[in-house]
Amino acid sequence: MNKEIISDKQGIALMVMLIIGTSSIVVTGLEAKKDLLIAIILSILMTLPLMIIYARLHHMFKDKDLFDILEICFGRFIGKFISILYVLYLLYVGASILWVQGEFAITVSLSKTPRIIVAIIIIINGIFIIKKGMEVMGRWTEFFVIILITFILSTVVLMIPNMNINNIRPILGEGIKPVIKGATSAFAFPFSQTVVFTMAFSNFKSEKSSYKIYVRGLFLGGIIILITSLNDVLVLGINTCTTMYFPTYVAASKINIGDILQRIEVIIGIIFMLGAFIKLSIYLLAFCKGISKVFGYTDYRFIVIPASLLMMNLSDFVYESLMYYSEWVESTWVYISFPFHVAFPVFTLIVAEIRKKGLVNN
Repeated sequence: MNKEIISDKQGIALMVMLIIGTSSIVVTGLEAKKDLLIAIILSILMTLPLMIIYARLHHMFKDKDLFDILEICFGRFIGKFISILYVLYLLYVGASILWVQGEFAITVSLSKTPRIIVAIIIIINGIFIIKKGMEVMGRWTEFFVIILITFILSTVVLMIPNMNINNIRPILGEGIKPVIKGATSAFAFPFSQTVVFTMAFSNFKSEKSSYKIYVRGLFLGGIIILITSLNDVLVLGINTCTTMYFPTYVAASKINIGDILQRIEVIIGIIFMLGAFIKLSIYLLAFCKGISKVFGYTDYRFIVIPASLLMMNLSDFVYESLMYYSEWVESTWVYISFPFHVAFPVFTLIVAEIRKKGLVNN
């Protein structure tokens, strides 16, 4: 199998899409209420050490993904066991992303369309792009992320007349506790979800590429999340944002410049679907690679179709409703994600550093 290498720009674009893919349509760190600006900044700073850990693993194990690294550090039995846990994690999160895409589509426009129809269309495109390979995904994402960021920033500028600075005043009016809660929530979703990058990609152009990709991707994606979330609160207010499932879409609907510029929310909806599609594709790619590594195969492409169908079927009944999904993310996701996003990678790096020092001393 030919080695698939992504450039630094492609890696950064993919990292940005991992962060904003399913977050561009919601308010991140909403638990902090009017202090979400502080909460998001704090969550980015909390995520930075984690990005360095991920990058360090890539730097120590050249051309190896997390599945390979786990087996090198912990041995065949324990390494494969943890890999299986990650495969199940990727399956669940990928199905969740697909469910959210379907639910968004039928909520805002396709009310009479079964969710499974939307899922089939998305998963067919996912199969196509993964079959084409990582390099194609990287080039496509590098092109699309520029369009996405341009539209998001343009939309924010157009909403300036509808903004009210009092919607984020007073600062720290309810103390530091909501800020910590909001920062923790933003850390778990979406920032630390970038762990999937360690499983999907492993071949970079240079030894320092991983650091550039993780750190620059974090800050660029974090800035976009900060801008969109702050914009939603300034336009709609905290109370409205907490009652809306897709506040960015609602905020964009307020743009009305005469009879010339209206219905901008339609473009926002298309951008969200495409962004979420890229994030789903990365999860699906990592899921296929994980299955192939667990069973000892070197090529992941042969498993793409059955793996995609499995993920699509799971997505049809993974959540009961948007209300259930929102409550589950707010109350449970932080605890479920911690082992996969933080504990396993940190412990893996510790073991890797110890093994490296042991080899050097010997």
